[in-house]
Amino acid sequence: HFEDVPAACRGAVVAIGNFDGVHRGHQAVIGEAARIGRALGTAPAVLTFEPHPREFFQPDQPVFRLTPFRLKMRQLEAIGIDHVVVLHFDATLAAMSAEAFVIEILGEGIEASHVVCGYDFVFGRGRTGNAALMRELGQEYGFGVTSVDAAQSEDGIIFSSTRVREHLLAGEPAAATRLLGRPWEIAGRVEHGAKLGRTLDFPTANVSMLEYLQPKWGVYAVKAGIDEGTQTHWRDGVASIGIRPTVNGTQVLLETYLFDFSADLYHRIFRVALIDFLRPEVKFGDLSMLKRQITQDADKARAALAAYRGPPPGAVPPPLHLPEDRFIRPGPYDRALKPRPYSQG
Repeated sequence: HFEDVPAACRGAVVAIGNFDGVHRGHQAVIGEAARIGRALGTAPAVLTFEPHPREFFQPDQPVFRLTPFRLKMRQLEAIGIDHVVVLHFDATLAAMSAEAFVIEILGEGIEASHVVCGYDFVFGRGRTGNAALMRELGQEYGFGVTSVDAAQSEDGIIFSSTRVREHLLAGEPAAATRLLGRPWEIAGRVEHGAKLGRTLDFPTANVSMLEYLQPKWGVYAVKAGIDEGTQTHWRDGVASIGIRPTVNGTQVLLETYLFDFSADLYHRIFRVALIDFLRPEVKFGDLSMLKRQITQDADKARAALAAYRGPPPGAVPPPLHLPEDRFIRPGPYDRALKPRPYSQG
């Protein structure tokens, strides 16, 4: 938290944003913070918000998160970020003025040496702060500010969380993968279910979808990750997302059948990366028809996974401290030279 930032994080170059999805556009912002940090001889850090501000302002809307807190932290760690400051987004933070946000959090709290944000980042009460105001306040309070333009793919598609969501809702995981730089995944603890899969000779690992955006309901070819200590071992499988209409289900559930695997997974953290969409959810007349279809789905999933040539599940760009990182957007920056008058309030 910004009130008790450890000494190793003080003076960091701070990348600030929601970073839902940690997609390639977010990686450009974080990569720029890493580049500037190397030039200034200080560590990069990420400043983010929990819950997502949209959840605070629109609590009754459907879940839209691409990366809940736990998974976002894992992805930031994987790309080389050692320090993450998490602001609890509540009524107090929502009411904080833009200038108070800069002074109390970035100044007195983190003592930022430089701040990096996306071109469209807004902050402060009523969303009155933007990159231009941040730059103006930075000059006054002693840190430089860089805003990063919208990053885009080789064919001109802008990387955005909204676009990723649109692809997932349309049943287009491959298109979402291109924007994220890795397959989109769902992570959670394996829960006990009705064990219907066992009676059909297709035992599944069940994970709740309560924290996640619901992609198009249907059957997917997947890679499933099983955590073993600090390592995640990925296996091929086929998964269903939906309410299971054949058995009159009502709760949205992710059910994954792993090929050639039989170990007990209950209560373990399970990661499921969507590789290809196979078919929409269908209600079958009886369980024998469902079993025949699952057999066909498994065959199609094996073929789709064998043909897959995209980034592996859990893939991230090279760690940000390496000079050959791909998503750093080079550009000039100005470091303010005025002393920091934080103690003056």
